[in-house]
Amino acid sequence: MSAENGSKKMGRKHDLGKPDFSLMPPNAELEVVKVLTYGATKYDRDNWKYVDSAADRYFAAARRHMSAVRRGESYDEETGVHHYAHAICSLLFLLEIELEKDN
Repeated sequence: MSAENGSKKMGRKHDLGKPDFSLMPPNAELEVVKVLTYGATKYDRDNWKYVDSAADRYFAAARRHMSAVRRGESYDEETGVHHYAHAICSLLFLLEIELEKDN
């Protein structure tokens, strides 16, 4: 606070128009990171990048996890993490593969 007028000095941050990561749902983000961490430990960090026929296989994996939820199974038996978090990881891998094609 300024001693002269008692007003609080306002700082500036030029982030208008930048991606707002605070919009990410924190609980869902944590579950997805749990799946990624489990995979990195089981296989290796970034192993997903080197899987043969990755697009087809991760598409199938996402569908398997979503199908499990539709059948009434919420949590993956092996990891204990929600099937949707597993599906999101597969979809993230698919998105990354597509975005890499554009670069």
